[in-house]
Amino acid sequence: MHLDWWTLGLQTINFAILVWLLQRFLYKPVLRMIDARKAQIEREYGDAAAAAQKASEQLAAAAGERAGIAAEREAALKAAAVQAQELIEARHAQAERDAQALLDGARKTVAAERAGALQEARRVALDLGAEFARQLLAEVPLELRCEAWIERIKEHIDELAAAEREVLREQLADGHALTVVTAAPLPAAMADSWRERLGSCLGEGLDIIFEVNPALIAGAELHFPTAVLRFSWQGALEAARAELAAHADAR
Repeated sequence: MHLDWWTLGLQTINFAILVWLLQRFLYKPVLRMIDARKAQIEREYGDAAAAAQKASEQLAAAAGERAGIAAEREAALKAAAVQAQELIEARHAQAERDAQALLDGARKTVAAERAGALQEARRVALDLGAEFARQLLAEVPLELRCEAWIERIKEHIDELAAAEREVLREQLADGHALTVVTAAPLPAAMADSWRERLGSCLGEGLDIIFEVNPALIAGAELHFPTAVLRFSWQGALEAARAELAAHADAR
């Protein structure tokens, strides 16, 4: 085998020139381009990592804010629920007080109306009783009625203490008259009988004046100068009416 050294040298020179050209115009620019691209990629990767870190921080901050908002919302809901419950309880209590006040007022009104009706019924009963008694007495002979009343009057005076009877007698001294008021005129004989019986318990020689007042219904009244002894049904009715009025005022 024969080697052509000139050809080999030229080819070597050509190869060296080609390598130099490739290194100068291709390899180094490609390396620089690769380095630049690598640096750019690293920068972009760094920017992406920074952006991801920032996004993570923002996400964490947003999550914290959401948690704070949720906590505030929960607290606000609880406070609103407490206020609503307090308002409901206050309104319920007020409604109960209003209902109780209304019920008490209704009870008082009913009680007052009942008391008024009862009092009026008692007044009517008294008036009817007085009228009924007047009609019954009209059927009883006058002498019997007068005898019954003078007997009651005499018993009352006889049962008085001695000091009380003496006070009554002193009022009739020095010519002062005793006025006897009856519901109906006394017959002359009955008037003499009353004068005798009253004289026996109040002193002989009394000056007695007889008067008539139909409003007494029945019975009689003894009018002393400064005192009145009532033995009439009118007095009993007036006492009953006064008791009813006092009972009504007490209510």
